[in-house]
Amino acid sequence: MKNEPTRIFDLVKYRTHTYATSPIFSHKENNDWKKISNESFQEQIDEISKGLIALGVKPHDKVGIISENRLEWSLLDFAIQQIGAIVVALYPNISDNDYKYIINHAEIKIAVISSKDLYERINILKSEFTQLENLFILQNETVYPHWTIIHQSGKVISDQQLSDRKKAVQHEDIATIIYTSGTTGNPKGVMLTHKNLLADMMSSEYSFPVTSYMRALSFLPVCHAYERLFHYVYMYKGLTIFYANSMETIGADMKEVKPHIFSAVPRVLEKVYEKIMTTGNSLTGIKRKLFFWAIELGEKYDLEPNNRSTMYDIKLAIARKLIFSKWKEALGGEILGVATGSAALQERLIRLYMAAGINIYEGYGLTEAGPCLSVNDYRRGMKIGTVGLPLINIDIKLAADGEILAKGDNIMLGYYKDEQVTQEVIKDGWLYTGDIGQWEDERFLKIVDRKKEMFKTSGGKYIVPQAIESKMVESPFIEQFMVIGDGEKFPAAFIVPSYSNLLAWSKDSAQGNVSLSKDQFLSSDAIKSKITEEINLVNKSFGQWEQIKKFSIIPDEFTIEGGELTPTLKMKRKKIIEKHINNYREIYAV
Repeated sequence: MKNEPTRIFDLVKYRTHTYATSPIFSHKENNDWKKISNESFQEQIDEISKGLIALGVKPHDKVGIISENRLEWSLLDFAIQQIGAIVVALYPNISDNDYKYIINHAEIKIAVISSKDLYERINILKSEFTQLENLFILQNETVYPHWTIIHQSGKVISDQQLSDRKKAVQHEDIATIIYTSGTTGNPKGVMLTHKNLLADMMSSEYSFPVTSYMRALSFLPVCHAYERLFHYVYMYKGLTIFYANSMETIGADMKEVKPHIFSAVPRVLEKVYEKIMTTGNSLTGIKRKLFFWAIELGEKYDLEPNNRSTMYDIKLAIARKLIFSKWKEALGGEILGVATGSAALQERLIRLYMAAGINIYEGYGLTEAGPCLSVNDYRRGMKIGTVGLPLINIDIKLAADGEILAKGDNIMLGYYKDEQVTQEVIKDGWLYTGDIGQWEDERFLKIVDRKKEMFKTSGGKYIVPQAIESKMVESPFIEQFMVIGDGEKFPAAFIVPSYSNLLAWSKDSAQGNVSLSKDQFLSSDAIKSKITEEINLVNKSFGQWEQIKKFSIIPDEFTIEGGELTPTLKMKRKKIIEKHINNYREIYAV
């Protein structure tokens, strides 16, 4: 096809030719959604590129972006890449130690930072950075160097100079280094080339039924490979990407944008569900009965129409009109699908969303794979409880111990400045993912656990935490659940309960004293008894050696800010145990 992209920044030219009238982005400006045309986007990134050249950015130099999602993020992403420099995107909520390590390890020369508070935080550390020359800020009305300096600097650079830099960028050149938010040790810099990213984009778009008339809402951190890759897919398919104002305004943004699709981690979909259930619990009389009748019906939803009776489909049609239509309204009213990954989504929630007419595309991947490897796509094939079929042009196989291996043009070039670790994870072209999998029906990939997170009890029995955790959080009374017990006599757990659901249960059942403080309420005998009851129900699904024998209630949710979660919401198991070491010792009497 004409203008088919060979470098990431070619996507703008491709869109201009293929989807001439479809705006590439839209963002909130003075309370109105302002659309950005393909031509305007290209003009702006060219201006920024010239400024970077004028400031001395050479091919293969590293330029940092430290910002939440916003239009400027994408402008910088493309502007940096099209002059042959390398984008290093950092989360705006990592630790000072991570900032120091990444900025020095990547040898970042220029960094653009979103806010005054973040600028001041980085500026305090500036003396410890070995290569950093310039810091610019995106926020207006500050005394700090504003990023418009970059724009103004570029006036001395000619169109021909910029054109020459663009032409010099090769398909195999590194486009970005993404530092993985590891649960232990220093982050590793994953080197992804234009070839890697475009290959994964092409593989992903084949299994992602989107068309140019659609609106995509973006709120997950775009500095993560997952959301970023979807941006490239949306661009390639001609969608308009709407940037949510913030994580706090997602609900309002959805009502205004009325997105057809967005990507989310399971926690986002769980919170939507919890909010809907809170509304359902507040209903009375016939409305309450109808609500829970629909929920019960949805939990029995079968993907295969031939497995559903005519009577079931009639009931489902009624439930969709009376109850599930409200689910769609909560997501804007026109939602067609949600892509989810990073962790397993509860099977019952997948059934409920699908019953509501909201297609869930649960996938699997990792940054080192560009990042997508497989997806559940109802057109090609879908099986709840798995992460679907391998994407086209990507080979997946299982090693003798069950480790998932992947091969394709999407696989990373390697880890920056770490050839030894690169050779440990890439052998004969195969990426060793560190995840344990198995095949369902000989073609659907199921993730069993992280290889490094599996552990043995002192009795020599293997425990697979993720399998237990994903079942336990299906309970409406359990918010977060972490299995512990490496080297101990039995597996136990740290549990963050659902305070609101337990309060509602306590009022309805007249059990527990709701007048107590949160900590006192959650540590009361009535609540411990209820949590024990929930655990015992799930324990029946597992072998005797896998069953949770003891637990400790953690009253406050694990968060990124608290240091218990990575920016992609994975649990930092070692950190959580360290933080709650007294709870651990109480369980195991050590």
